[in-house]
Amino acid sequence: MSPASEPALHVLGALALELRGDAPVARAALTQAQAGELAAHVARDLAAFEPQAAALELVLVGAHYDPVELLRPGWPLHRELDALAARAPGRAGARVIAFGAHEQRLPGTLTPDAEQHGGPLRLVPFVLGGEPERAARVGEAFERGLLERGMAGAATALFAQEAFGLAIEHARYLTVHDLAAMTALQYEHAGLGALWPVLETALLAPEEEAWLDAPPEPLVRYVDGEARIALFSPSAWQARYAATASCDSESGRQALTRRMALFEARQRQIAAVLRAHGVPVTFVHCADAAREALA
Repeated sequence: MSPASEPALHVLGALALELRGDAPVARAALTQAQAGELAAHVARDLAAFEPQAAALELVLVGAHYDPVELLRPGWPLHRELDALAARAPGRAGARVIAFGAHEQRLPGTLTPDAEQHGGPLRLVPFVLGGEPERAARVGEAFERGLLERGMAGAATALFAQEAFGLAIEHARYLTVHDLAAMTALQYEHAGLGALWPVLETALLAPEEEAWLDAPPEPLVRYVDGEARIALFSPSAWQARYAATASCDSESGRQALTRRMALFEARQRQIAAVLRAHGVPVTFVHCADAAREALA
């Protein structure tokens, strides 16, 4: 899929910092001066990978985020960077704009989510924009090879490590599509692969519709920019998920109760993942097991 909601003529990416073990992270945001220095390092790296990138405007925030904060419908972090850069003085073109913290506060809505702090992969988002044909060529080059060959320079990785006060195992560059592909693989390994098509639709084609309709998974419909999750009555749940189960004995009834409790825990897990990605969730009471209840 192509991201219909992606800002036109822009390349959306991130410096990905893979952290080492359980090493602590000293700070989530840099000062303005530090952010500017980090942006200069990133600009040099990107130009080394694709020389035409040097003729585009690079906009970066000196802060790091969890992948779910970047992978949200409408790409809100990248859009905020683009909107803030549009208000920056000076001529657009081959310039580098960095946003850092002033009195420990980042501008706009760039403050990292404290609830998403502490993961092993942290991302410093950036936007490249400029002349349409050049931006398109750079974007195509990045999509073809950035994931495989886009290692950050040693000076960049060292500066990020010292400035943020963290221990970096690897530092590389990704496009948002690379990040989405990596996340899809991680969710597959974590047992959440069935949910990814719903998230992918919300990210890349938010005006379209997607279903998670694969028992024993919960029933989810993504439509009109929200995820609707079926909240079944006990009888409706049994009709859909345990139609052949016996409840003639006390042990059988207890087994059904445990199965439904596990199902409800799975519903809560899926709702939490969707919300972490910025997808609104509505639970819809269903008296029967029909899909029409989520219309």
